Amino acid sequence: MSYQLSKKQTVKEIVKCGKDSSYFINNYARISHPLKGLIPFNTYKYQDDLLEDFNDYRFNVILKARQLGISTITAAYIVWMMLFHRDKNVLVIATKFQTAANLVKKVKSIMQNVPPWLRMAEIKIDNRTSFVLTNGSEVKAASTSGDAGRSEALSLLVIDEAAHVEGLEELWTGLYPTLSTGGRCIALSTPNGVGNWFHQTYIDAEEGRNSFFTTKLPWDMHPDRDNEWFERETQNMSRRDIAQELQCNFNMSGETVIHPEDIQRMLAGVKSPKHRTGFDRNYHIWEEFQSDAEYLLVADVARGDGRDYSVFHIVKLNTMEVVAEYQGKPNLDMFSTILNDAGREYGDCMLVVENNNIGFSVLEKLIDMEYPNIYHSIKSTHEYVDQISAESQSSAVPGFTTSSKTRPLVVSKLEEFIRNNIITIYSARTVNELKTFVWNNGKAQAMRSYNDDLIMSLAIACWVRDTVLTVCEKDARYAKAMLDSMVYANTKLNTTVKGMHGYRREEMHDKYEQEKHIQSEYAWLYKG
Repeated sequence: MSYQLSKKQTVKEIVKCGKDSSYFINNYARISHPLKGLIPFNTYKYQDDLLEDFNDYRFNVILKARQLGISTITAAYIVWMMLFHRDKNVLVIATKFQTAANLVKKVKSIMQNVPPWLRMAEIKIDNRTSFVLTNGSEVKAASTSGDAGRSEALSLLVIDEAAHVEGLEELWTGLYPTLSTGGRCIALSTPNGVGNWFHQTYIDAEEGRNSFFTTKLPWDMHPDRDNEWFERETQNMSRRDIAQELQCNFNMSGETVIHPEDIQRMLAGVKSPKHRTGFDRNYHIWEEFQSDAEYLLVADVARGDGRDYSVFHIVKLNTMEVVAEYQGKPNLDMFSTILNDAGREYGDCMLVVENNNIGFSVLEKLIDMEYPNIYHSIKSTHEYVDQISAESQSSAVPGFTTSSKTRPLVVSKLEEFIRNNIITIYSARTVNELKTFVWNNGKAQAMRSYNDDLIMSLAIACWVRDTVLTVCEKDARYAKAMLDSMVYANTKLNTTVKGMHGYRREEMHDKYEQEKHIQSEYAWLYKG
Protein backbone atom coordinates (compact mmCIF):
# COMPACT_ATOMS: atom_id res chain seq x y z
CA MET A 1 0.00 0.00 0.00
CA SER A 2 1.31 3.42 -0.86
CA TYR A 3 2.26 5.62 2.10
CA GLN A 4 1.41 8.84 0.20
CA LEU A 5 -1.92 9.45 1.91
CA SER A 6 -3.96 12.52 2.61
CA LYS A 7 -4.56 13.57 6.19
CA LYS A 8 -8.06 12.15 6.07
CA GLN A 9 -6.82 8.86 4.63
CA THR A 10 -4.07 8.75 7.21
CA VAL A 11 -6.53 9.11 10.07
CA LYS A 12 -8.73 6.47 8.49
CA GLU A 13 -5.82 4.06 8.18
CA ILE A 14 -4.70 4.69 11.77
CA VAL A 15 -8.21 3.95 13.04
CA LYS A 16 -8.46 0.85 10.90
CA CYS A 17 -5.08 -0.43 12.08
CA GLY A 18 -5.97 0.24 15.70
CA LYS A 19 -9.13 -1.85 15.40
CA ASP A 20 -7.70 -4.77 13.42
CA SER A 21 -4.30 -6.23 14.32
CA SER A 22 -4.32 -8.49 11.24
CA TYR A 23 -4.91 -5.56 8.91
CA PHE A 24 -2.09 -3.60 10.55
CA ILE A 25 0.40 -6.48 10.38
CA ASN A 26 -0.39 -7.49 6.78
CA ASN A 27 -0.17 -3.93 5.48
CA TYR A 28 2.43 -2.15 7.58
CA ALA A 29 4.61 -4.67 9.45
CA ARG A 30 7.94 -5.69 7.95
CA ILE A 31 10.13 -8.53 9.14
CA SER A 32 13.69 -9.68 8.55
CA HIS A 33 14.08 -12.71 6.29
CA PRO A 34 17.42 -14.62 6.56
CA LEU A 35 17.85 -14.59 2.73
CA LYS A 36 15.62 -11.82 1.41
CA GLY A 37 16.29 -9.19 4.06
CA LEU A 38 13.45 -6.86 5.10
CA ILE A 39 10.14 -8.04 3.63
CA PRO A 40 6.41 -7.34 4.20
CA PHE A 41 4.81 -9.63 6.76
CA ASN A 42 2.17 -11.50 4.76
CA THR A 43 0.51 -13.75 7.30
CA TYR A 44 -0.83 -17.25 6.76
CA LYS A 45 -4.37 -18.25 7.67
CA TYR A 46 -3.31 -19.97 10.90
CA GLN A 47 -1.43 -16.81 11.95
CA ASP A 48 -4.53 -14.66 11.35
CA ASP A 49 -6.53 -17.14 13.45
CA LEU A 50 -4.00 -16.73 16.24
CA LEU A 51 -4.39 -12.94 16.16
CA GLU A 52 -8.12 -13.38 16.63
CA ASP A 53 -7.52 -15.76 19.53
CA PHE A 54 -5.16 -13.26 21.16
CA ASN A 55 -7.96 -10.71 21.16
CA ASP A 56 -10.80 -13.07 22.04
CA TYR A 57 -9.18 -14.99 24.90
CA ARG A 58 -7.17 -13.74 27.87
CA PHE A 59 -5.16 -16.95 28.16
CA ASN A 60 -3.79 -18.82 25.14
CA VAL A 61 -1.67 -21.99 25.16
CA ILE A 62 -0.20 -22.93 21.77
CA LEU A 63 1.25 -26.37 21.02
CA LYS A 64 3.29 -25.87 17.87
CA ALA A 65 5.82 -27.34 15.49
CA ARG A 66 9.10 -25.58 14.68
CA GLN A 67 9.50 -22.81 12.11
CA LEU A 68 5.85 -21.83 11.75
CA GLY A 69 6.46 -18.18 12.57
CA ILE A 70 4.53 -18.27 15.84
CA SER A 71 7.11 -16.25 17.76
CA THR A 72 7.17 -13.72 14.92
CA ILE A 73 3.38 -13.28 14.82
CA THR A 74 3.45 -12.91 18.62
CA ALA A 75 6.10 -10.19 18.29
CA ALA A 76 3.96 -8.39 15.70
CA TYR A 77 0.95 -8.61 18.00
CA ILE A 78 3.01 -7.03 20.80
CA VAL A 79 3.91 -4.14 18.45
CA TRP A 80 0.25 -3.57 17.65
CA MET A 81 -0.73 -3.67 21.33
CA MET A 82 1.99 -1.21 22.38
CA LEU A 83 1.45 1.25 19.51
CA PHE A 84 -2.30 1.55 19.71
CA HIS A 85 -2.79 1.27 23.48
CA ARG A 86 -1.36 3.34 26.27
CA ASP A 87 0.54 2.05 29.31
CA LYS A 88 0.73 -1.57 28.23
CA ASN A 89 3.29 -3.58 30.20
CA VAL A 90 4.56 -6.65 28.35
CA LEU A 91 6.90 -9.25 29.88
CA VAL A 92 8.64 -11.98 27.86
CA ILE A 93 10.23 -15.02 29.50
CA ALA A 94 11.75 -18.10 27.84
CA THR A 95 14.02 -21.07 28.46
CA LYS A 96 17.01 -18.75 28.49
CA PHE A 97 17.22 -15.03 29.05
CA GLN A 98 18.84 -14.63 25.63
CA THR A 99 15.88 -16.38 23.95
CA ALA A 100 13.47 -13.94 25.58
CA ALA A 101 15.75 -11.05 24.59
CA ASN A 102 15.68 -12.22 20.97
CA LEU A 103 11.89 -12.02 20.91
CA VAL A 104 12.08 -8.47 22.30
CA LYS A 105 14.59 -7.73 19.55
CA LYS A 106 12.02 -8.88 16.97
CA VAL A 107 9.45 -6.56 18.52
CA LYS A 108 11.87 -3.65 18.32
CA SER A 109 12.76 -4.39 14.70
CA ILE A 110 9.13 -4.46 13.59
CA MET A 111 8.42 -1.30 15.60
CA GLN A 112 11.29 0.60 13.99
CA ASN A 113 10.15 -0.33 10.48
CA VAL A 114 6.56 0.85 10.88
CA PRO A 115 5.93 3.93 8.63
CA PRO A 116 6.65 7.14 10.57
CA TRP A 117 3.13 8.50 10.11
CA LEU A 118 1.70 5.32 11.70
CA ARG A 119 3.88 5.40 14.81
CA MET A 120 1.50 6.57 17.47
CA ALA A 121 4.44 6.59 19.87
CA GLU A 122 8.21 6.62 19.63
CA ILE A 123 10.85 4.70 21.54
CA LYS A 124 11.78 6.82 24.54
CA ILE A 125 14.04 4.47 26.50
CA ASP A 126 15.97 1.93 24.48
CA ASN A 127 17.91 -0.86 26.17
CA ARG A 128 19.27 -4.08 24.72
CA THR A 129 16.60 -6.29 26.30
CA SER A 130 13.79 -3.75 26.79
CA PHE A 131 12.38 -0.48 25.56
CA VAL A 132 9.73 2.02 26.57
CA LEU A 133 7.46 4.10 24.29
CA THR A 134 6.39 7.68 24.79
CA ASN A 135 2.79 6.50 25.42
CA GLY A 136 3.92 4.59 28.51
CA SER A 137 3.89 1.13 26.94
CA GLU A 138 6.95 -1.05 27.51
CA VAL A 139 8.28 -4.51 26.82
CA LYS A 140 11.16 -6.34 28.44
CA ALA A 141 12.78 -9.74 28.64
CA ALA A 142 13.20 -11.40 32.03
CA SER A 143 15.06 -14.38 33.36
CA THR A 144 13.15 -17.36 34.76
CA SER A 145 14.22 -16.66 38.33
CA GLY A 146 11.69 -17.04 41.11
CA ASP A 147 10.98 -13.31 41.36
CA ALA A 148 10.47 -12.66 37.61
CA GLY A 149 7.70 -10.09 37.16
CA ARG A 150 6.42 -10.45 40.73
CA SER A 151 6.32 -6.72 41.49
CA GLU A 152 4.62 -5.66 38.25
CA ALA A 153 1.06 -5.50 36.96
CA LEU A 154 1.29 -7.07 33.51
CA SER A 155 -0.85 -6.38 30.46
CA LEU A 156 0.61 -9.35 28.58
CA LEU A 157 2.84 -12.21 29.64
CA VAL A 158 4.53 -14.18 26.87
CA ILE A 159 6.15 -17.51 27.77
CA ASP A 160 8.23 -18.70 24.82
CA GLU A 161 9.14 -22.43 24.66
CA ALA A 162 7.16 -22.90 27.86
CA ALA A 163 7.59 -26.70 27.94
CA HIS A 164 11.35 -26.25 28.26
CA VAL A 165 11.31 -23.68 31.09
CA GLU A 166 12.49 -25.41 34.27
CA GLY A 167 10.51 -24.73 37.42
CA LEU A 168 7.68 -23.00 35.56
CA GLU A 169 5.16 -24.41 38.04
CA GLU A 170 6.61 -22.28 40.85
CA LEU A 171 7.21 -19.37 38.51
CA TRP A 172 3.58 -19.36 37.38
CA THR A 173 2.45 -19.25 41.00
CA GLY A 174 4.22 -15.90 41.33
CA LEU A 175 3.29 -14.57 37.87
CA TYR A 176 -0.41 -15.34 37.84
CA PRO A 177 -1.36 -12.65 40.40
CA THR A 178 0.33 -10.01 38.20
CA LEU A 179 -2.35 -10.72 35.56
CA SER A 180 -5.24 -10.29 37.98
CA THR A 181 -6.08 -6.78 36.75
CA GLY A 182 -7.06 -8.09 33.31
CA GLY A 183 -3.67 -9.09 31.97
CA ARG A 184 -3.30 -11.70 29.25
CA CYS A 185 -0.98 -14.66 28.76
CA ILE A 186 0.38 -16.35 25.64
CA ALA A 187 2.24 -19.62 26.34
CA LEU A 188 3.75 -21.18 23.23
CA SER A 189 6.02 -24.17 22.84
CA THR A 190 7.00 -27.35 21.12
CA PRO A 191 6.23 -30.34 23.38
CA ASN A 192 8.79 -31.68 25.82
CA GLY A 193 7.31 -34.83 27.25
CA VAL A 194 4.53 -34.99 29.80
CA GLY A 195 4.11 -33.82 33.37
CA ASN A 196 5.58 -30.32 33.01
CA TRP A 197 3.58 -27.10 33.42
CA PHE A 198 2.99 -26.64 29.70
CA HIS A 199 1.71 -30.20 29.19
CA GLN A 200 -0.51 -30.06 32.26
CA THR A 201 -1.89 -26.64 31.34
CA TYR A 202 -2.65 -27.75 27.78
CA ILE A 203 -4.34 -31.00 28.87
CA ASP A 204 -6.34 -29.23 31.59
CA ALA A 205 -7.43 -26.60 29.06
CA GLU A 206 -8.65 -29.29 26.65
CA GLU A 207 -10.70 -30.81 29.44
CA GLY A 208 -12.07 -27.44 30.59
CA ARG A 209 -10.26 -27.36 33.92
CA ASN A 210 -8.66 -23.93 33.44
CA SER A 211 -9.18 -20.67 31.52
CA PHE A 212 -6.66 -21.29 28.72
CA PHE A 213 -7.70 -21.58 25.08
CA THR A 214 -5.78 -24.28 23.21
CA THR A 215 -4.30 -24.17 19.71
CA LYS A 216 -2.44 -27.06 18.09
CA LEU A 217 -0.23 -26.33 15.08
CA PRO A 218 1.62 -29.40 13.67
CA TRP A 219 4.09 -29.18 10.81
CA ASP A 220 1.54 -29.50 8.00
CA MET A 221 -0.31 -26.32 8.99
CA HIS A 222 2.16 -24.46 6.81
CA PRO A 223 0.78 -24.37 3.23
CA ASP A 224 4.23 -24.86 1.68
CA ARG A 225 4.83 -28.18 3.44
CA ASP A 226 3.84 -31.59 2.07
CA ASN A 227 4.86 -35.22 2.56
CA GLU A 228 7.87 -34.77 0.30
CA TRP A 229 9.04 -31.90 2.49
CA PHE A 230 8.46 -34.03 5.61
CA GLU A 231 10.46 -36.96 4.26
CA ARG A 232 13.34 -34.69 3.32
CA GLU A 233 13.43 -32.83 6.63
CA THR A 234 13.21 -35.93 8.83
CA GLN A 235 15.91 -38.02 7.16
CA ASN A 236 18.45 -37.28 9.89
CA MET A 237 16.04 -36.85 12.80
CA SER A 238 15.32 -39.32 15.58
CA ARG A 239 11.78 -40.38 16.44
CA ARG A 240 11.89 -38.18 19.52
CA ASP A 241 13.07 -35.18 17.50
CA ILE A 242 10.30 -35.67 14.93
CA ALA A 243 7.68 -35.95 17.65
CA GLN A 244 8.96 -32.82 19.39
CA GLU A 245 9.88 -30.57 16.51
CA LEU A 246 7.15 -31.43 14.00
CA GLN A 247 4.32 -33.64 15.24
CA CYS A 248 3.25 -31.93 18.49
CA ASN A 249 3.28 -35.29 20.27
CA PHE A 250 3.64 -34.98 24.05
CA ASN A 251 4.14 -38.69 24.78
CA MET A 252 6.74 -39.26 22.07
CA SER A 253 8.76 -36.11 22.78
CA GLY A 254 9.96 -36.62 26.35
CA GLU A 255 13.05 -38.26 27.82
CA THR A 256 10.99 -40.99 29.45
CA VAL A 257 12.73 -44.08 30.82
CA ILE A 258 10.28 -46.28 28.92
CA HIS A 259 10.21 -45.65 25.18
CA PRO A 260 7.12 -43.66 24.13
CA GLU A 261 6.11 -46.32 21.59
CA ASP A 262 6.06 -48.92 24.36
CA ILE A 263 3.94 -46.59 26.49
CA GLN A 264 1.52 -46.16 23.59
CA ARG A 265 1.31 -49.95 23.21
CA MET A 266 0.58 -50.38 26.92
CA LEU A 267 -2.07 -47.65 26.83
CA ALA A 268 -3.87 -49.64 24.15
CA GLY A 269 -3.92 -52.65 26.49
CA VAL A 270 -5.32 -50.83 29.53
CA LYS A 271 -8.67 -52.15 30.72
CA SER A 272 -10.98 -51.70 33.69
CA PRO A 273 -10.58 -54.19 36.55
CA LYS A 274 -13.19 -56.86 37.23
CA HIS A 275 -13.37 -55.82 40.86
CA ARG A 276 -12.64 -52.62 42.79
CA THR A 277 -12.57 -53.72 46.39
CA GLY A 278 -11.02 -52.98 49.77
CA PHE A 279 -12.04 -50.42 52.36
CA ASP A 280 -11.12 -47.60 49.95
CA ARG A 281 -11.98 -49.48 46.71
CA ASN A 282 -8.36 -49.04 45.61
CA TYR A 283 -7.64 -52.76 45.42
CA HIS A 284 -8.14 -53.54 41.72
CA ILE A 285 -8.41 -57.15 40.54
CA TRP A 286 -8.29 -58.23 36.89
CA GLU A 287 -8.11 -62.00 37.49
CA GLU A 288 -8.96 -64.11 40.51
CA PHE A 289 -6.67 -66.75 42.00
CA GLN A 290 -6.14 -69.89 39.90
CA SER A 291 -4.97 -73.00 41.73
CA ASP A 292 -2.71 -74.14 38.89
CA ALA A 293 -0.79 -70.85 38.70
CA GLU A 294 2.02 -69.33 40.78
CA TYR A 295 2.04 -65.72 41.92
CA LEU A 296 4.38 -63.05 43.26
CA LEU A 297 3.30 -60.11 45.44
CA VAL A 298 5.59 -57.07 45.69
CA ALA A 299 4.81 -54.07 47.90
CA ASP A 300 6.22 -50.58 48.42
CA VAL A 301 5.31 -48.90 51.71
CA ALA A 302 4.69 -45.13 51.72
CA ARG A 303 7.07 -42.93 53.64
CA GLY A 304 4.14 -41.30 55.39
CA ASP A 305 4.73 -37.73 54.18
CA GLY A 306 1.31 -37.53 52.51
CA ARG A 307 2.56 -37.41 48.92
CA ASP A 308 3.41 -41.07 48.40
CA TYR A 309 1.17 -44.12 48.28
CA SER A 310 1.48 -47.59 49.71
CA VAL A 311 1.19 -49.93 46.75
CA PHE A 312 1.52 -53.53 45.68
CA HIS A 313 1.25 -55.66 42.55
CA ILE A 314 0.33 -59.31 42.20
CA VAL A 315 1.98 -60.90 39.18
CA LYS A 316 0.97 -64.22 37.64
CA LEU A 317 4.39 -65.76 37.05
CA ASN A 318 3.74 -68.15 34.17
CA THR A 319 2.23 -65.39 31.98
CA MET A 320 3.76 -62.30 33.65
CA GLU A 321 0.37 -60.59 33.84
CA VAL A 322 -0.31 -58.07 36.59
CA VAL A 323 -3.57 -59.57 37.85
CA ALA A 324 -4.10 -57.29 40.87
CA GLU A 325 -2.89 -53.94 42.14
CA TYR A 326 -3.36 -51.68 45.14
CA GLN A 327 -2.63 -47.97 45.56
CA GLY A 328 -3.79 -46.13 48.65
CA LYS A 329 -2.89 -44.45 51.92
CA PRO A 330 -3.80 -46.85 54.73
CA ASN A 331 -1.99 -46.82 58.07
CA LEU A 332 0.72 -49.43 58.67
CA ASP A 333 -1.47 -51.87 60.59
CA MET A 334 -4.15 -51.76 57.91
CA PHE A 335 -1.66 -52.14 55.05
CA SER A 336 -0.05 -55.13 56.78
CA THR A 337 -3.47 -56.77 57.03
CA ILE A 338 -4.24 -56.00 53.38
CA LEU A 339 -0.94 -57.59 52.30
CA ASN A 340 -1.48 -60.65 54.48
CA ASP A 341 -5.00 -61.20 53.15
CA ALA A 342 -4.00 -60.63 49.51
CA GLY A 343 -1.00 -62.95 49.71
CA ARG A 344 -3.01 -65.76 51.29
CA GLU A 345 -5.82 -65.24 48.77
CA TYR A 346 -3.29 -65.90 45.99
CA GLY A 347 -2.00 -69.18 47.35
CA ASP A 348 0.45 -67.96 50.02
CA CYS A 349 2.55 -66.51 47.21
CA MET A 350 6.01 -65.09 47.84
CA LEU A 351 5.59 -61.65 49.41
CA VAL A 352 8.34 -59.09 48.76
CA VAL A 353 8.22 -55.86 50.76
CA GLU A 354 10.67 -53.02 50.21
CA ASN A 355 12.33 -52.76 53.62
CA ASN A 356 13.46 -49.15 53.42
CA ASN A 357 12.26 -46.81 56.16
CA ILE A 358 8.91 -47.92 57.58
CA GLY A 359 8.80 -51.04 55.42
CA PHE A 360 10.43 -52.88 58.34
CA SER A 361 7.40 -52.15 60.51
CA VAL A 362 5.12 -53.78 57.96
CA LEU A 363 7.46 -56.78 57.68
CA GLU A 364 7.49 -57.24 61.46
CA LYS A 365 3.70 -57.25 61.50
CA LEU A 366 3.59 -59.81 58.68
CA ILE A 367 6.01 -62.02 60.61
CA ASP A 368 3.77 -61.71 63.68
CA MET A 369 0.85 -62.77 61.48
CA GLU A 370 2.96 -65.84 60.57
CA TYR A 371 2.82 -65.21 56.85
CA PRO A 372 4.58 -68.31 55.49
CA ASN A 373 6.43 -67.00 52.43
CA ILE A 374 8.26 -63.71 53.03
CA TYR A 375 11.21 -62.76 50.84
CA HIS A 376 14.53 -62.56 52.72
CA SER A 377 17.98 -61.53 51.55
CA ILE A 378 21.53 -61.35 52.85
CA LYS A 379 22.75 -57.95 54.00
CA SER A 380 25.00 -56.06 51.58
CA THR A 381 24.99 -58.83 48.95
CA HIS A 382 21.19 -58.79 48.42
CA GLU A 383 21.38 -62.54 47.83
CA TYR A 384 18.02 -64.29 48.24
CA VAL A 385 17.59 -66.81 51.04
CA ASP A 386 14.42 -68.77 51.78
CA GLN A 387 12.44 -68.00 54.92
CA ILE A 388 13.32 -71.22 56.77
CA SER A 389 17.06 -70.84 56.15
CA ALA A 390 16.87 -67.15 57.08
CA GLU A 391 15.90 -68.04 60.65
CA SER A 392 19.33 -69.58 61.21
CA GLN A 393 21.35 -66.87 59.48
CA SER A 394 22.05 -63.67 61.39
CA SER A 395 22.94 -61.80 58.20
CA ALA A 396 19.55 -62.47 56.61
CA VAL A 397 16.96 -59.68 56.68
CA PRO A 398 13.33 -59.75 55.57
CA GLY A 399 12.32 -57.71 52.53
CA PHE A 400 14.06 -56.17 49.54
CA THR A 401 16.53 -53.30 49.98
CA THR A 402 16.38 -50.55 47.37
CA SER A 403 19.73 -48.76 47.34
CA SER A 404 21.89 -46.77 44.95
CA LYS A 405 23.22 -50.15 43.82
CA THR A 406 19.95 -52.04 43.34
CA ARG A 407 17.68 -49.23 42.09
CA PRO A 408 19.32 -48.96 38.62
CA LEU A 409 19.24 -52.76 38.33
CA VAL A 410 15.51 -53.12 39.01
CA VAL A 411 14.59 -50.14 36.80
CA SER A 412 16.69 -51.61 33.99
CA LYS A 413 14.95 -54.96 34.42
CA LEU A 414 11.52 -53.31 34.20
CA GLU A 415 12.54 -51.47 31.02
CA GLU A 416 13.79 -54.74 29.55
CA PHE A 417 10.56 -56.59 30.36
CA ILE A 418 8.43 -53.80 28.86
CA ARG A 419 10.63 -53.37 25.78
CA ASN A 420 10.49 -57.09 25.03
CA ASN A 421 6.75 -57.24 25.77
CA ILE A 422 7.32 -59.83 28.50
CA ILE A 423 5.04 -58.23 31.09
CA THR A 424 1.36 -57.37 30.61
CA ILE A 425 -0.02 -54.34 32.45
CA TYR A 426 -3.75 -53.59 32.51
CA SER A 427 -3.64 -50.70 34.99
CA ALA A 428 -4.08 -47.10 33.81
CA ARG A 429 -2.57 -45.95 37.13
CA THR A 430 0.71 -47.73 36.44
CA VAL A 431 0.93 -46.66 32.78
CA ASN A 432 0.25 -43.03 33.74
CA GLU A 433 3.17 -43.17 36.18
CA LEU A 434 5.39 -44.51 33.39
CA LYS A 435 4.48 -41.46 31.26
CA THR A 436 6.08 -39.17 33.88
CA PHE A 437 9.01 -41.44 34.78
CA VAL A 438 11.98 -39.65 33.21
CA TRP A 439 15.76 -39.39 33.16
CA ASN A 440 16.96 -36.52 35.34
CA ASN A 441 20.73 -36.03 35.36
CA GLY A 442 21.20 -39.70 34.57
CA LYS A 443 18.84 -40.89 37.28
CA ALA A 444 15.47 -42.48 36.59
CA GLN A 445 12.81 -40.80 38.70
CA ALA A 446 9.33 -39.31 38.64
CA MET A 447 8.86 -35.75 37.44
CA ARG A 448 8.41 -33.16 40.14
CA SER A 449 5.01 -33.45 41.87
CA TYR A 450 4.44 -36.94 40.38
CA ASN A 451 4.87 -40.41 41.90
CA ASP A 452 6.76 -43.58 40.98
CA ASP A 453 5.57 -45.93 43.76
CA LEU A 454 3.78 -48.29 41.37
CA ILE A 455 6.77 -48.27 39.03
CA MET A 456 9.25 -49.26 41.72
CA SER A 457 6.98 -52.02 43.02
CA LEU A 458 6.66 -53.45 39.51
CA ALA A 459 10.40 -53.04 38.85
CA ILE A 460 11.25 -55.09 41.93
CA ALA A 461 8.75 -57.74 40.80
CA CYS A 462 10.50 -58.02 37.42
CA TRP A 463 13.92 -58.24 39.06
CA VAL A 464 12.86 -60.91 41.57
CA ARG A 465 11.16 -62.91 38.81
CA ASP A 466 14.19 -62.81 36.52
CA THR A 467 16.89 -63.37 39.12
CA VAL A 468 15.75 -65.01 42.35
CA LEU A 469 12.91 -67.16 41.03
CA THR A 470 14.76 -68.12 37.85
CA VAL A 471 17.78 -69.23 39.90
CA CYS A 472 15.54 -71.18 42.27
CA GLU A 473 13.84 -72.82 39.30
CA LYS A 474 17.21 -73.87 37.85
CA ASP A 475 18.34 -75.22 41.22
CA ALA A 476 15.15 -77.26 41.45
CA ARG A 477 15.72 -78.70 37.99
CA TYR A 478 19.33 -79.60 38.87
CA ALA A 479 18.21 -81.29 42.10
CA LYS A 480 15.56 -83.30 40.27
CA ALA A 481 18.06 -84.38 37.62
CA MET A 482 20.47 -85.55 40.33
CA LEU A 483 17.77 -87.48 42.15
CA ASP A 484 16.66 -89.11 38.91
CA SER A 485 20.21 -90.28 38.29
CA MET A 486 20.36 -91.95 41.72
CA VAL A 487 17.63 -94.54 41.13
CA TYR A 488 18.63 -97.90 42.63
CA ALA A 489 17.93 -101.14 40.70
CA ASN A 490 17.58 -104.45 42.62
CA THR A 491 19.98 -106.37 40.38
CA LYS A 492 23.29 -108.23 40.75
CA LEU A 493 26.38 -106.66 39.31
CA ASN A 494 27.10 -108.11 35.90
CA THR A 495 30.75 -107.69 34.93
CA THR A 496 30.52 -109.55 31.64
CA VAL A 497 31.03 -107.78 28.39
CA LYS A 498 28.38 -107.83 25.70
CA GLY A 499 29.28 -110.55 23.13
CA MET A 500 30.95 -112.83 25.66
CA HIS A 501 29.57 -116.35 26.32
CA GLY A 502 27.41 -116.23 29.35
CA TYR A 503 26.52 -112.49 28.94
CA ARG A 504 22.88 -113.17 29.63
CA ARG A 505 22.11 -113.90 33.25
CA GLU A 506 19.93 -116.91 32.34
CA GLU A 507 22.81 -118.51 30.40
CA MET A 508 25.18 -117.91 33.32
CA HIS A 509 22.74 -119.53 35.70
CA ASP A 510 22.27 -122.58 33.46
CA LYS A 511 26.03 -122.99 33.05
CA TYR A 512 26.50 -122.80 36.80
CA GLU A 513 23.87 -125.44 37.48
CA GLN A 514 25.35 -127.75 34.79
CA GLU A 515 28.85 -127.56 36.27
CA LYS A 516 27.47 -128.17 39.73
CA HIS A 517 25.68 -131.33 38.51
CA ILE A 518 28.80 -132.73 36.78
CA GLN A 519 30.92 -132.23 39.87
CA SER A 520 28.36 -133.93 42.05
CA GLU A 521 27.89 -136.94 39.74
CA TYR A 522 31.54 -137.58 38.85
CA ALA A 523 33.18 -136.51 42.09
CA TRP A 524 34.81 -139.96 42.55
CA LEU A 525 36.92 -139.30 39.46
CA TYR A 526 38.64 -136.41 41.26
CA LYS A 527 39.54 -138.36 44.42
CA GLY A 528 43.05 -139.69 44.58
